[in-house]
Amino acid sequence: MPTPALSRRFLETTRGRIVSLLRRGRASVEELARTVGLTDNAVRSHLTTLERDGLIRQEGVRRTPGAGKPATLYEIHPDADALFSRAFQPVLEALLDELRDSNTTQDGDDLMHRVGHRLARVMGRAPVGDLGSRVAAGAAVLDSLGGVTEVEKTEGAFLIRGCGACPLSPATARHPELCGAIEALLSDYVGAPVRERCQRGERPRCTFEVSTAA
Repeated sequence: MPTPALSRRFLETTRGRIVSLLRRGRASVEELARTVGLTDNAVRSHLTTLERDGLIRQEGVRRTPGAGKPATLYEIHPDADALFSRAFQPVLEALLDELRDSNTTQDGDDLMHRVGHRLARVMGRAPVGDLGSRVAAGAAVLDSLGGVTEVEKTEGAFLIRGCGACPLSPATARHPELCGAIEALLSDYVGAPVRERCQRGERPRCTFEVSTAA
């Protein structure tokens, strides 16, 4: 799943301006300082924070005329590239619209379950242990995808409840069938049947039920 894009407010800050400059190519402290109108030390302080946060990295040096020390070059960290994209949501929604218009409801549901099974295969080794431990591991998977969940044990079932908005909420409002993909993902990962009981509305909440009979 994609990482949420950096906010426009951040990109308007000094650090955001530095990030925008580095998206155009590698640059040294001195080059960045001249462009943003700060001292070299001030730029170094911002670069240290951006490097700590995984947005940029040091990559190579540029030798200058004379015997001076080569200038360290900075660039956008490859793992941060997805943070700058705002294409995921509109492309996903257009794809889902096309699939819905091209298939029956049953075909769409079956497709989402196949997507979930595929996701389960890339989530690493399935957890072991009793059902409660495996359900907790399933909740952790949802958290790794951007959710904030908690596990509740009721009479006859475990419930994985979202504490915040569904990580797929920009799309599930129009395409609730997406929840079927997460249902299939959790079923495979937990090793027990999972039923989607998600709350709909303005701020959707994830809810997935695993029967203790499993």
